[in-house]
Amino acid sequence: MTDAATLPVVDISRLNGGSLDERRALARELDDACARHGFLYIKGSQFDPALFRRLVERAQAYFALDHDAKMRSYIGRSENHSGYVPTGEEQFAGGSNDLKEAYDVNYDYAAADGRRPLLGPNLWPDMPGFREDVQAYYAHIVSIGRQLFRAFALALGLDEDHFDGHLRHPPNQLRLIHYPFDAAAEDRPGIGAHTDYECFTLLFATGPGLQIVDKQGQWVDVPLIEGMMIMNIGDMMEVLSNGRYVATRHRVKKVEQQRFSFPLFFACDYDYVVAPVIGGGAARYAPIKGGEHLFNQTAQTFTYLKRKVASGELALTDAVPLDSFGQHATELGHHSCL
Repeated sequence: MTDAATLPVVDISRLNGGSLDERRALARELDDACARHGFLYIKGSQFDPALFRRLVERAQAYFALDHDAKMRSYIGRSENHSGYVPTGEEQFAGGSNDLKEAYDVNYDYAAADGRRPLLGPNLWPDMPGFREDVQAYYAHIVSIGRQLFRAFALALGLDEDHFDGHLRHPPNQLRLIHYPFDAAAEDRPGIGAHTDYECFTLLFATGPGLQIVDKQGQWVDVPLIEGMMIMNIGDMMEVLSNGRYVATRHRVKKVEQQRFSFPLFFACDYDYVVAPVIGGGAARYAPIKGGEHLFNQTAQTFTYLKRKVASGELALTDAVPLDSFGQHATELGHHSCL
């Protein structure tokens, strides 16, 4: 296989008002796609293209600002790990600095109580319309993600509403990522190889560059398909499914044209304990505290958090190494097993 054009396509329109039988049929399709590939395309009547277009326009305008203006919203100044991520801030295990910049947006948690490292007020740039359009997109995709959690519940043999009570204040993160084109830049990836930490990811992008590892261990391209989003399984869903679904390693290669990418990562509530939910066999994974795992993995990749760990200002509890999940980790026996 030279590219991932054979990845399955799942139409999620039936989640929007379909009958229970139709939703069960959709859940079977989703289950099969996730079990076989871990990456897939989704399409649906739920998508609002106008929100997609406005998000691209806001990202283009923001990343066109000079460096000093963007650094006024530097992520290291935030309460909940939100804000501007300059080139070189983020580095995955054993990799070089990524050739990208980003703006990270989390669940905008305003209440004083119940705050966690990823739950608090977002840091927003002083840029008219940015917050409003980004939040509108965030809310739109989160509503689709909630429908998909119900489909996953059916796919895993659970009651359809199994996850509903665990999605009150989830640390879902939206990233606005800018991959600049620089013909003279060294040949390093836009973002290094990794698995996503959460349950699943929904991705909208403006250009090619995404690659995944296939079953033979080869890097293959994931083409864009007009009108569709890309979906992939993350670490937490690998645990929830007891390894039926495996998080797929992916990266963005050096781009041949400017590229914007907008992944939204879906998790359950911060204090939700992620453990296998499929019965009828021994658990292959130890439970993990969802929000704690997410923050621990994040703290191992961001420079400002690494400095806090090194200085003793921040201590990580029960942190597993990066790359503890996914096909490669499973083959080596490195996942968080019992």
